[in-house]
Amino acid sequence: MEKKNIDWGNLGFAYMETDKRYVSEYKNGAWDDGALISDATVTMSECACVLQYAQTCFEGLKAYTTEDGRIVTFRPDLNAERMEASAKRLEMPVFPKDRFVDAVTQVVAANEAYVPPYGSGATLYLRPYMYGKNAVIGVKPADEFEFRVFCTPVGPYFKGGIKPLTIRVSDFDRAAPHGTGDIKAGLNYAMSLHAIVSAHKEGYDENMYLDPGTRTKVEETGGANFLFVTKDNKVVTPKSGSILPSITRRSLVYVAKEYLGLEVEEREIFFDEVKDFAECGLCGTAAVISPVGKIVNHGEEICLPSGMSEMGPVTKKLYETLTGIQMGRIEAPEGWIHVIK
Repeated sequence: MEKKNIDWGNLGFAYMETDKRYVSEYKNGAWDDGALISDATVTMSECACVLQYAQTCFEGLKAYTTEDGRIVTFRPDLNAERMEASAKRLEMPVFPKDRFVDAVTQVVAANEAYVPPYGSGATLYLRPYMYGKNAVIGVKPADEFEFRVFCTPVGPYFKGGIKPLTIRVSDFDRAAPHGTGDIKAGLNYAMSLHAIVSAHKEGYDENMYLDPGTRTKVEETGGANFLFVTKDNKVVTPKSGSILPSITRRSLVYVAKEYLGLEVEEREIFFDEVKDFAECGLCGTAAVISPVGKIVNHGEEICLPSGMSEMGPVTKKLYETLTGIQMGRIEAPEGWIHVIK
């Protein structure tokens, strides 16, 4: 298929409407067959549950062209499982895992002309989401829901190359104890907006959130998990019941163990330990790993030994290995790469 006339090398990380999206309706206790449609607009009641009580969850993943010309996605089954957990927690019907993967496949295939070519640095970002659609004025779950998947071509998350970030310790809590921090609910991201806007105004790239119970342990940022590297090259990730289970972070942990032979530890990380780490990164779909060079806690600066000019050596090797797997340059573990075409 002929590609769209897009300047792939200069794409930003922003929405561009594409030709097709997938929609399935839930009514009377069952999902319909679902279909690809052309209309990018959503119509619902002014009293829809999603508008009144934020009953919605979402996922994010990418499709891309590999070195050998295939169009693939990365571990979409895990996105389906995570959305299932989100839906259950928010009293929403589960969209079946096999249908989730099929919907993603259909959307990518139908928008093949928007999948960026290999080597462009761009990818096709996919956004599956679900929301309560019918009118609800009393505080209760909706009865009717809609599951949708759209896609949009995006450029690299960091234009001009990856540079280490400066982040601050936030005075806000990302999630409540025993709350919704471990699911991908829209409401979690709404409450993070003020914190990220204020961080940017003060010259920081992101927030570091501490545990809401004691505010002594590292949790995550508004949209990414932390990964630390010790001075003896051990990879350490925070463990908490209110951290979102990042697919990228879980994949990096596997790569660290099985591909690079590194020791990996998932445990509670106290903020007092951060100054002793050699490297720090933020793990997520958009950028894979974003290196952190400096962490500021109310004026106190913690400068990571990896510095502010480039990724640390272990973080860089993790990044290169995982992106190599995704792009087909390195053999992937079984089941990680879902081939669309």
